[in-house]
Amino acid sequence: MKTVNTINTKKRFLLSAALIGGVNVLLRSISVSFNAYVSAKAGAEGMGLLSLVMSVFGMSVTLATSGINLAAMRLTAEKLAPLGEYGATSLQYRRCVRSLMTKCCIYSLCFGVTTGIGVNLLSDFIGEVLLEDSRTVLSIRIFSYSLPAISLSSALSGYFTGVRKVHKNAAAAIIEQGVKIILTSTALSLTVIAFCDKIEYACVAVVGGGALAEGFSLIVNFIMYLADSKRPMGSALKAAGCGEEMTRLGEVRKVALPIALGAYARQGLTTAEHLFIPRGMRMSGLGGASSLAAYGILQGMVFPLILFPSSVLSSAANLLIPELAECISLGDRKRIKRIVSKVFKWAIVFSVGCTAVFFAFSDVLGMKIYGSADASRYIRLCALLVPVMYFDMTVDCMLKGLGEQIHSMRINILDSALSLILVLILVPAFGITGYIISVYVCEGLNCLLSVIKLYRVSGKLPDLKFDGILSVLSGVAAVIPCAVIPGFLSSDSHVYLRISLCVLIYLATYNFFNLRKTKKLPNTVENNIIG
Repeated sequence: MKTVNTINTKKRFLLSAALIGGVNVLLRSISVSFNAYVSAKAGAEGMGLLSLVMSVFGMSVTLATSGINLAAMRLTAEKLAPLGEYGATSLQYRRCVRSLMTKCCIYSLCFGVTTGIGVNLLSDFIGEVLLEDSRTVLSIRIFSYSLPAISLSSALSGYFTGVRKVHKNAAAAIIEQGVKIILTSTALSLTVIAFCDKIEYACVAVVGGGALAEGFSLIVNFIMYLADSKRPMGSALKAAGCGEEMTRLGEVRKVALPIALGAYARQGLTTAEHLFIPRGMRMSGLGGASSLAAYGILQGMVFPLILFPSSVLSSAANLLIPELAECISLGDRKRIKRIVSKVFKWAIVFSVGCTAVFFAFSDVLGMKIYGSADASRYIRLCALLVPVMYFDMTVDCMLKGLGEQIHSMRINILDSALSLILVLILVPAFGITGYIISVYVCEGLNCLLSVIKLYRVSGKLPDLKFDGILSVLSGVAAVIPCAVIPGFLSSDSHVYLRISLCVLIYLATYNFFNLRKTKKLPNTVENNIIG
């Protein structure tokens, strides 16, 4: 029978997952729509130029944050869990958190400021030599000023997740996105009027709007941190005192640096890969503008769209990191197995359903959102990647929560190294199709190795025999009836209503066949996600 604490834990998790999931869906929806707006203003070549800048931005953010988000999240959960377990005063919570966050912010500033200065000084070299496009230099110089703010915000965000106050992260994300859209839209409109070469300055407008929004987001995060109660959501403060958990800077480095080193290697390989893709496509016979346009369609349109539904899954998966870290801290192995088993099931069901929608509606989605037949074709080609990418994302979060971030880092480095090798070989020979093949191979290998490691740690494997097969059959059952209706899958009218109908058919079919198995199982805590 469940204890009150278990029930409260499950309720807190579900409410947090619903909140952050809803917010992420909203933000991803806005992001996809905004990408469509930017692509209409800048064109496919402009999206390619922006994707090049964003590849350097990704590496810069990795250097600036250097694993601080996960370090703040894990240390917060691990240090505050014993305080709640054995009893602590409100003052002891405040001192513990103040000590932890002071060290995290010092770490963030060191890496954020150093990276910002380095990127700014090397902006000419990066743009003209590495990217081979001088139009990127100004954008690179602009985003370098935002790196210290991004690093500090990452630390504060990790703290809020660690104390299960994700509503604060949600509020900061919504405010940041709103400010970014207002500033960027205004700047884009002005650049179209003021400059003939709108591609370069459209890129500057997007990057500049994002940089200012990051600074505003830091202010919001810091205000919410100062106003915080300094104790985890729902923790009962007991009268008995207990020792305070003071944090040393070395503890932050111990957690963050292994993650950072792995992230450096992976992001460095990924950046090199993305820098070579346009060159490789030129070697395959495409012109400079055409290769940049093809790269922009895939990176700036297709991948953001197929990753859009993952916001729901990633929200719950990220919330599992402090939950699993707490389980490790308290030695609760049974709860770890329950969590992993249930998450496996819903990751399979969710990702296969998304695959069915993207595969069936690829034509109408590409034309409806981006007005691009090429985008439609690439959506269909990448649709089968969805289960692998979503599942790998979920498993990766669980490994981090279980303290296996170093092993996860090794797998990700291997993935990135193999991806770079395949891109160097396949893209010059087959163009953009070669890149898609490399993504399939590397994502599949990454997911397989991650699942094997999680099995060794938790003793649980995904139930492909039942959940996997049933999900695929349900997806086919949802799409086939729709496919026989003329114009159902290709008409532009009421497309989102028709997608919703397919999703309902999929869920109804899955639940109908799953009901027989569920009835045979006892109503125990095994049927709960958390608890």
